[in-house]
Amino acid sequence: MKALVLTDYKQMSYCSVDEPEIAPNEVLIRVKSCGICGSDIHGYDGSTGRRRPPVIMGHEASGIIEKIGSDVKGWAPGDRVTFDSTIYCNECASCRKGFVNLCDNRKVIGVSCEDYRRDGAFAEYIAIPQHILYRLPDNVTFDQAAMVEPISVAFHAANLAPHRLGASAAVVGTGKIGMLLIQTLRMFGFGTIIAVKRSQNQTALIQKLGADYCFCTSSDDTVQCVKEVTDGQGVDFVFEAAGNEKTINLCIEICKRNGEIILVGNSSPKVTLPLQAIVTKQLHLSGSCASSGEYPACLDAISHGSINVDMLIGHRAPLSEGAYWFDRLYANHEENLKVILNP
Repeated sequence: MKALVLTDYKQMSYCSVDEPEIAPNEVLIRVKSCGICGSDIHGYDGSTGRRRPPVIMGHEASGIIEKIGSDVKGWAPGDRVTFDSTIYCNECASCRKGFVNLCDNRKVIGVSCEDYRRDGAFAEYIAIPQHILYRLPDNVTFDQAAMVEPISVAFHAANLAPHRLGASAAVVGTGKIGMLLIQTLRMFGFGTIIAVKRSQNQTALIQKLGADYCFCTSSDDTVQCVKEVTDGQGVDFVFEAAGNEKTINLCIEICKRNGEIILVGNSSPKVTLPLQAIVTKQLHLSGSCASSGEYPACLDAISHGSINVDMLIGHRAPLSEGAYWFDRLYANHEENLKVILNP
């Protein structure tokens, strides 16, 4: 089969590889659509340490079941499916408590770190365990279904915020996850929603997605702007979707006393935090890791139009052009819109 392989850092090769063999509890999926995630771009240059060549990346995908293993029940060739990006064991203490995203034995599709290597979906076929499969509604396309994984990240983060009805919120970082968070917060019943971004690009789109205000760190006094629209108090909840020290510290500045900061971005291994500001404002910081059972709700949201993913898909291209699009995204030419590759 053909696959897009990270053969070395900043080097993608569209080449022939062996078709994956399936275990008794797995299905073979003919991949129809796979999105390029921001984490794939960070893995492209080795900065995260979680994509070690050679590896087939790609974890935001959908397709058609081609073949089923001998122990597979309830699935058949021809079924239209998507799948979780995390392969969890269903047996450890975390899984038994429902925290499958924190599984002691988890593997992430398309990732190759010290603990494991699991090829992903930038390929014609991928083998997937049956327990992480989800059936697609008839009116959800394969390209739309490739967006379910990032939507589930946004849903999971929003679900971590208690007492959210009518609460004010800020999203710092308006990449793909940030844009989906804005839609999700609006859907979940938050009140005033503020977007904080680096430049004025795509301000109209961000407001169309549900942001009441959009402030730009390159031209606005962001802290003052946020205070002006929150009666000088700051926001109840801040969702950090960039994952670097500068944006995390900004979150601490704009969060109100006794407010909550939910960290979603994960591009920097370490950051320095202003301890006294956190303590004296009695801020609550929590991490949000991947998703944990939100896929069905995400598929329903796409099916019923509650979440619009079509506005966020900027380009569709054959898998054979993947190296070109990785180069463009790495150079930041595509203004954060999603690129979907079709094998």
